[in-house]
Amino acid sequence: MTKPMMDLRALVEQSADADILREMIGFAAERLMELEVGAATGAAYGEKSA
Repeated sequence: MTKPMMDLRALVEQSADADILREMIGFAAERLMELEVGAATGAAYGEKSA
């Protein structure tokens, strides 16, 4: 893990809203992964392969 990511994690943990921030970051990471996979495969969002 890079230093900026560790710094961000430390800030999130210190926040009073740490649970909400963790959920938002997780959602954003999941969505980004879906977009990257879609771009690599040409599949539209939510599209299932046969």
